[in-house]
Amino acid sequence: MAHKVTLIPGDGIGKEVSLAAKRCIDATGVAIEWEEKIAGEEAIAKFGSVLPEEVLDSIRKNKVAIKGPIITPVGKGFRSVNVQLRMSLDLYACLRPCKLYKGVRSRYNQIDLVVVRENTEDLYAGIEFKEGLSQTKELIGYIKKLNGSSIKEDSAISIKPISISASRRIVKFAFDYAVKNKRRKVTCVHKANIMKETDGLFLKVAREVSEEYTGKVEFEDRIVDNMCMQLVQKPELYDVLVLPNLYGDILSDLCAGLAGGLGIAPGANIGEDSALFEAIHGSAPKYAGLNKVNPTAMILSGVLMLRHLNENDAASRLEKAVSEVIREGKDVTYDLKPDRNDPGAVGTSQMADAIIAKL
Repeated sequence: MAHKVTLIPGDGIGKEVSLAAKRCIDATGVAIEWEEKIAGEEAIAKFGSVLPEEVLDSIRKNKVAIKGPIITPVGKGFRSVNVQLRMSLDLYACLRPCKLYKGVRSRYNQIDLVVVRENTEDLYAGIEFKEGLSQTKELIGYIKKLNGSSIKEDSAISIKPISISASRRIVKFAFDYAVKNKRRKVTCVHKANIMKETDGLFLKVAREVSEEYTGKVEFEDRIVDNMCMQLVQKPELYDVLVLPNLYGDILSDLCAGLAGGLGIAPGANIGEDSALFEAIHGSAPKYAGLNKVNPTAMILSGVLMLRHLNENDAASRLEKAVSEVIREGKDVTYDLKPDRNDPGAVGTSQMADAIIAKL
């Protein structure tokens, strides 16, 4: 029986990398019934919305979606499609594997990290108060009355909610991922030494959850600034990282940089009912239609999707094919060549052809 998957091609280079990923996924032999939906600039022109309701309905129905990068128009009042998708579908877990494939330029010989980021709370909850407004001044006065804290009257304020329930489910997600994928350790990253109530709660919950996995997965914690230094100096000591939203956003890009950059970094946003897979990089509109950009991140996001669908053999074969093409270094895009001006670099579709030939 075919898996039903919502495909959102995206903007800019999104259509090209999405097509490359779709072709590679189909070439594994897994039966997929694709339901294509538009979001982003094309959707604005057609529906007046960057994220039409029919896209959300499709994902709710199919439970699984994969999307290319989508532009958020600047200064036009449209909210980020990524944020809308995560919030509307309660995709609470952002999964970012960061793995170095032989042939990719990096300062390191081996990187194999997994970042698990909480997606719904923290400073990214979007609870903000603009400077100078009466509501902001009222809040400043109320905070001073509650605990004596003095805040400058010309301040803007963001609220940082961290809950027991959201912390527990993201930490359990990290541990369950570690068990399922035979990872050795989970590291909780925080700033509990300063933010004793919010980050302190996240760390407290993580320690409690870790006790449920004693003997199965190691557990430790690190302060976020120290964690950044540790990752640069000795990344081999770490495995699965679980973090609140803001730190997760920052460290996931740091880890992607260790492994060669966003061009090879896959991602997934996963909830109780639905899962959305996507390349992490932007839509790069200036390269649209040039058949030039690296499709690896989108194809590896397809690998994550296949694993989510329990098509593990197909996922492993596709990842191995990607790895071999990159290692050989012949049929790869310009950014994967030692010299980015190498005339032997191939296009997006040709790199997909080479990967398909390996399957």
